[in-house]
Amino acid sequence: MRYMYLIKAEKEFEGPPPQRLMDEMDKLLTKRIAEKSLIDTAGLLPSTSGVQVALKQGKLSVIDGPFTESKEVVGGYAIFEFATREQAMESLMEFMELHRLYAEGFELTCEMRPIGAGPDLPGCGR
Repeated sequence: MRYMYLIKAEKEFEGPPPQRLMDEMDKLLTKRIAEKSLIDTAGLLPSTSGVQVALKQGKLSVIDGPFTESKEVVGGYAIFEFATREQAMESLMEFMELHRLYAEGFELTCEMRPIGAGPDLPGCGR
């Protein structure tokens, strides 16, 4: 099954991540690529370059970033494929452990969610 990890923080980080974190993340991603579990991953640019389209009371509205009223900021994502939920959880814990060890002062959450497809996804009649 495929899983999406959504990396969220209460605020956008200023400046680049610590180099040691990036080096360790590179090793981890190289490992995941070799085992063919990594499908895609990327960090997101600051919300100043984003846009939101909202549907409220039957009307669409466009909101340009930055999104200062947001309680949390999605900073990146990763999509993996694992045979079991337990493998996905082990991968998630390894990812978060790198941040604990090499990103002092970072406070973030990583949400892991299975990706539905076809008849598994409500309202999708494929």
